[in-house]
Amino acid sequence: MPQALERAEGCWAWVVLLASMVAQGLSLGFPTCIGIFFTELQQEFQASNSQTSWFPSILTAMLHAGGLGLCFSFQSTITVLGFYFTRRRALANALASVGVSLGITLWPLLARHLLEDLGWRGTFLVFGGVFLHCCVCGAILRPVATSVAPETRESPSLPSKTPAPGRLAACGQVILRYLAFDILWHNAGYRVFTLGVTWMILGFPLPHVFLVPYAMQHGVDEHKAALLISIIGFSNIFLRPMAGLVAGRQDVASYRKYLFSLAVLLNGLTNLVCTVSADFRVLVGYCLVYSVSMSVVGALFFQVLMDVVPMERFSRALGLCTILESICILISPPMAGFVLDNTDSNFSYVFYMSGFFLISAALYMGGSFCALRKKERQGGQAKEGAAITEAAPERALMVEGTDTSEKRLCTEVMYVTSV
Repeated sequence: MPQALERAEGCWAWVVLLASMVAQGLSLGFPTCIGIFFTELQQEFQASNSQTSWFPSILTAMLHAGGLGLCFSFQSTITVLGFYFTRRRALANALASVGVSLGITLWPLLARHLLEDLGWRGTFLVFGGVFLHCCVCGAILRPVATSVAPETRESPSLPSKTPAPGRLAACGQVILRYLAFDILWHNAGYRVFTLGVTWMILGFPLPHVFLVPYAMQHGVDEHKAALLISIIGFSNIFLRPMAGLVAGRQDVASYRKYLFSLAVLLNGLTNLVCTVSADFRVLVGYCLVYSVSMSVVGALFFQVLMDVVPMERFSRALGLCTILESICILISPPMAGFVLDNTDSNFSYVFYMSGFFLISAALYMGGSFCALRKKERQGGQAKEGAAITEAAPERALMVEGTDTSEKRLCTEVMYVTSV
């Protein structure tokens, strides 16, 4: 490692941004191509929809909260961006998420091509070699000089004579601290965001898993069905930077939370289109509209989290958020598969289910953020009123020695001012 620390907003920051873009494309962009293998795996193992759904759910859950493999890759690149970029942080997050869009575009096309020539086993072997490029991206993440003071962490001492219950309690405190439950308890904005996103994730990944088999069930060609996911990814390549540029404006910064909630709401409403028609042209239109909301969600997700949590606590806050996400990701596709098995493979119920979770999460986050903002304003007004009230006696003393009419006038002015 270099002896000198890299400078924030310096030349190397853009190299780190490129590495983050590639790492996110390889990691976060990969699960969207799993729908290509859904029918193939179902036929290979003679499995039901709910059984086959465990494959993408376990994969994506481990990606978000396993502490293994791809989880290390994408979480480290996201965290380090917050230290390399300060003024351009929103733009940097949006540009890094373009890598996810590239992954969403290229992974399905590559998967479809390799699946025809090598089968699913050979395709996964090739994928393993592609993932090794994450090692190169990790080598680029040099330490950076930062003005943010590191958070002090006092780990409780565990002497050898400490009773077993005391050791367990101390270990529990350490675990709760490292998992950011203290932030979840004390930070209302983070609590709203984490709970809302956790509920949202129950519906957000379902179109990525079931859109391709849904289209193929209604007679769409395999290559055209795979193209639908690529359309979403290709549109995001251009839409995510635009969303990042808009979100990075100073006059928009205070409204990022509400833009995020609005995008989640639009995402849920868009999914209802698939319940109306499965025609390929309708599905292409659905993918284009879906891309708009998805691009805003992707561009603002980490930026909103950085807005509600101090940067020195971001890595812990991100860790807890992704762990809770992974639990929902783990149960969401199998739950949708169970619905399919009990409704004669009627995919409309899956998209209804996705829309319900997304719309309800958007309403919860938007309403809660508005309530918190109103509460903050009321608290600020109360502090101003208290400051005026404390200053009133001092001003009363200043008018001592004046005649009666002047005293009466000063008293009236002070009363009106305090009110």
